[in-house]
Amino acid sequence: MNNTATGNVTKAFGNLLHVAFEGNIRQGEVGFIELGDLKLKAEVIEIAGREAKMQVFEDTRGVKLGTPVSFSSELLEAELGPGLITSIIDGLQNPLEKVADATGVFLTRGTYVAPLDHTKHWDYHPSAHIGDHVSRGDYLGFVMEGRFHHQIMVPFSLHGKYTVTWMAKAGHFKIDDVIAKIKDEKGQEHSITMVQKWPVKLPLFAGTKVKASKMMDTGLRTLDTMFPVLKGGTFCSPGPFGAGKTVMQHHLAKYSSVDIVVIVACGERAGEVVEVLRTFPHLTDPHTGESLINRTVIICNTSSMPVAAREASVYLGATIAEYYRQMGLDVLLLADSTSRWAQAMREMSGRLEEIPGEEAFPAYLASRIAAFYERSGLIRLGNGKHGSLTIGGSVSPAGGNFEEPVTQATLSAVGAFHGLSRLRSDARRYPAIEPLISWSKYIEKAGQEIGDHWEEKVQATMRILKEGDEIGKRMEVVGEEGISLDDLLIFLKADLFDFAYLQQNAFDKEDAYCPLKRQRELFNLICQVFETPFSFESHDEARSFFLELQSQIKNMNFTKYASERYQDAYSKVQSKLQVTVS
Repeated sequence: MNNTATGNVTKAFGNLLHVAFEGNIRQGEVGFIELGDLKLKAEVIEIAGREAKMQVFEDTRGVKLGTPVSFSSELLEAELGPGLITSIIDGLQNPLEKVADATGVFLTRGTYVAPLDHTKHWDYHPSAHIGDHVSRGDYLGFVMEGRFHHQIMVPFSLHGKYTVTWMAKAGHFKIDDVIAKIKDEKGQEHSITMVQKWPVKLPLFAGTKVKASKMMDTGLRTLDTMFPVLKGGTFCSPGPFGAGKTVMQHHLAKYSSVDIVVIVACGERAGEVVEVLRTFPHLTDPHTGESLINRTVIICNTSSMPVAAREASVYLGATIAEYYRQMGLDVLLLADSTSRWAQAMREMSGRLEEIPGEEAFPAYLASRIAAFYERSGLIRLGNGKHGSLTIGGSVSPAGGNFEEPVTQATLSAVGAFHGLSRLRSDARRYPAIEPLISWSKYIEKAGQEIGDHWEEKVQATMRILKEGDEIGKRMEVVGEEGISLDDLLIFLKADLFDFAYLQQNAFDKEDAYCPLKRQRELFNLICQVFETPFSFESHDEARSFFLELQSQIKNMNFTKYASERYQDAYSKVQSKLQVTVS
């Protein structure tokens, strides 16, 4: 490591250190606090004259006046290359399994391990040729990483036009071996290996952004039907503690129709992360039939780990996701939860003695959150392929108050809002998404892809849900007999849709994941119920009919799709509607 500057600690405030330095440093540069043989990683977050303020990613116990500091002349970077998929890393990209092997169950400070295996040999296949003109992000060859073609690309740090002067033949190489050489317009030659580095706080992007148009099928009827998400879009899931945010994110990681899933556990409880680590290797991806872990990258920065590293973990996840997007893959990034990241920002802002904004959050909170979600999108690569990055963040507002700053800043930056309700979760309704407050800007695009007048049907259903909710509140005051039969029918239709369609059983093999084809058929059946001109004689007759109908449709959700039993139940419901009308 070639250090260009050194310094000494002059003040300490928790994990914020003031360092007097000599030499040249820059904002975002990584440094190391030297405690004898122990070196603690830190990042420069502010420079004032010859004094730098640094946030340390470790416990600062033992740091005192005059503790020496060395600077690396490098920014906080991610190491990108073959071997990232299936990895379990912390916010600084240390592979936790290797760290545990080196230090034991209780991770010790100052232990940093190379993120990728530099000794493993990969079967490399060249795709470029000598004399080809290339630029940053262009493909030079590939290795197979599981079922994916992991493209070896011209490093994104190289700008301008280059010419390929040498290419390695197909064979077995380590990631540090030179597989190509390229020459720039000035005649300088650059050696290319399979691994490259990129600053995590700078967006990784080479191509042209285009508008997202394809749905991301999640298997959750509430999302896919009512509040869809597009590949390359953004969404958030705010909700009070215990409302099911993490469970819903686990579902999205399991069933979303994407190639790669990057899970960032940012300040969540360690037990929830352990559940992912234990279950994913044994679960099957419904789209490929392989183990779910074979398409997953997990970044652990739980509530028991250093607070300062939460920011690093969020940006590291975005950088890894962007890297795979450049290969023409569809990537889903799940951050759980961005509130814990914002709390870490608030803590550091207070130590920097910055002027606080609302609820003591920093004034730049909204711009930081917006910049994070802006790293999503669908891009057209130079070779004509498309890659997408969809970003979803859960938000944990204190007391379930959606008016607090983190939720409001997030709502202004995302394209879909899936608000979770304490009342629905307490009523054991899964997912606990409240349809009356949730929304999606992508419903029009999703409707165009599905066809069958989908958007109009969804809007008509939303009107029934809203009317049914208003009638239900009236019934709480005047009782069922105090409303008209027409109003009762609207209430019963809304209740039918909520109970038999919006709710799913996460423990049932058939109902846990509902593919779009099945959703379309079931939703059209319920729309047929909405459009049927019922003519009941009494309130009791109407309620009795809808209770039976509700039970029949609910049981269809637990029946294997397109089976004889399913088709028979579907036909019985249609016949029941026709008999009622006649």
